[in-house]
Amino acid sequence: MRVLVYFIVFFSFFDLFSQLPIMSPLATSLGAPPFLVGLVVGMFSLSNIIGNVTSGFLTDKKGPLSILIFGLFSTSIFLLLYYFATDTWILLLVRFIHGFTAGLIVPAAFTNLANTTANEKKGKGAALSGAFIGLAAIIGPAFSGIVASKVNEITVFAVTSFFMFSLGILSLIFLRSLQKVKKPKLDQKAISVKVFFQDPYIMKAYLGALFLMFSQGVVAYMLPLKVLELGSDTQTSGLLMSTFGLVAVLIFILPTNTLFDRLKAVHTAVFGMLLMGISMLSISFSPSIHLLYFIMGVYGIGFAFLFPSLNSMLVEATDPADRGKAYGYFYAFFSMGVVIGSGVTGLLQLTANGGFLFAGTLLIIGAFFMFFKNRTVHTPI
Repeated sequence: MRVLVYFIVFFSFFDLFSQLPIMSPLATSLGAPPFLVGLVVGMFSLSNIIGNVTSGFLTDKKGPLSILIFGLFSTSIFLLLYYFATDTWILLLVRFIHGFTAGLIVPAAFTNLANTTANEKKGKGAALSGAFIGLAAIIGPAFSGIVASKVNEITVFAVTSFFMFSLGILSLIFLRSLQKVKKPKLDQKAISVKVFFQDPYIMKAYLGALFLMFSQGVVAYMLPLKVLELGSDTQTSGLLMSTFGLVAVLIFILPTNTLFDRLKAVHTAVFGMLLMGISMLSISFSPSIHLLYFIMGVYGIGFAFLFPSLNSMLVEATDPADRGKAYGYFYAFFSMGVVIGSGVTGLLQLTANGGFLFAGTLLIIGAFFMFFKNRTVHTPI
């Protein structure tokens, strides 16, 4: 029932992306000042980091099934608490709890996918999971924007809660085969946190995740500003984001996904990060909306090459018994990237062009660092 785990991945990211258009208006409607609006938006990502790390440790100890089911059911319950968020402080508390429980789901799901995929197909498997994330990025914001405008923001959370609860029931029925991966009973010591951050190959995957979502944070913050500078509206920003998402999904599901098993993961990761960096530099100099569509398509290609490559690198560098912790930190870096991307560019008070120039330069430097620090032989820890 791997397809069920893919749907869990989809709705986990659907939960994340569907929040993007509605959290600021919801916080504002409760009378929150600008500072608290930003805190409400960022609180989910901050507690998500804690949930990701916690999930990693618990997944290795208890196995992915129990953590996955607990995450699904608890998230479905806490999504309904938005109905009781009658002021900003209650909303902040709900956001923290929601972010934490949602953070439990993804590392457990990806640990299962990694442990049940043959080594020779790990790249293709990561690409398929990326396709579901890409679809969530396309469908989530559009769905929430329409539902919130027709009904209200709380209805969006209620619908997501229903799907999370349903997936929890289906997981109880069909995912009994998910068992804890046992460590070999040799003189092998438990892998400490320190070891993960001392391994260069794992750190490349973590830093790649940070750069990937850093760029996403910059795009989410700066692209609407760039579009406004060129004389268009917010609808155009949505179409540009959809262009990037559609291109990425096509690469994930077409025969191109076999490239991730034929080529070295670090090479495809470098290629993807370079394309994303070049695209962001190009956006800063783009003089027209029409050119932006082409550039966002190229950005989508870069994203499609980088994401599954990072997953493959992580799988290659870790033993199944410690993969839960590895994925916990991996997705913690994902969450940190979004916060840092929008936060740093906002703190530096960069213009749209300056923000893309800054982010593009960082990604290109990161790509060269990843390439020249390549290790040809790596033994899983």
